[in-house]
Amino acid sequence: MSEIIDLHAAEPAEDEASQPRILVVDDAITVRLFYCKILGDAGYQVEEAANGLEGLEKALAFPSRLLLVDVNMPKMDGHEMLRAVRQDPALRAVPALVVSTEGRPRDREIALGAGANFYLTKPIQPDVLRDTVRLMTGGRR
Repeated sequence: MSEIIDLHAAEPAEDEASQPRILVVDDAITVRLFYCKILGDAGYQVEEAANGLEGLEKALAFPSRLLLVDVNMPKMDGHEMLRAVRQDPALRAVPALVVSTEGRPRDREIALGAGANFYLTKPIQPDVLRDTVRLMTGGRR
C-alpha cells in the first residue's frame, strides 16, 4: 500500500523557540500593547505581565532573554521584582531594562541598584526601544 506524503507539511513553521522571548511588565495595558506591537514586529516573542508579582511568576515560569519592567505598579513594584529576580540563580543573569516616567538621576540609581542593566525614560520612541532591546539581546533581530 502506497503512502501519500505532503512535502509542504513536512516543512517546519517558524520556530518560536528561535525567537527570543521578552517579558514585558507594566500595569498600563496601552503601554504593554505598544511594547508588544513594536517587539513582536521586530521578531521577538513577547510575554506580558500586569504587575511585578505577576512578572516575577512569569519570569520564573518562562525563560526570557530580556525583562522589560516598569517601576510604579500595584502588588509589587519594578524595584521589588528586580530584587527578587536577582536572588534567583536561574534569573540572575537575565538582562533587565527599566522603562519609567521617573527620569531623575536618583531614580536611575535606585533601578540600577535593584538589578536593572539599563534605564530609559518614558515616553519612548519605537526605534529607541527596538535598538535598546536589540543591543541587550545580543544584537539579534
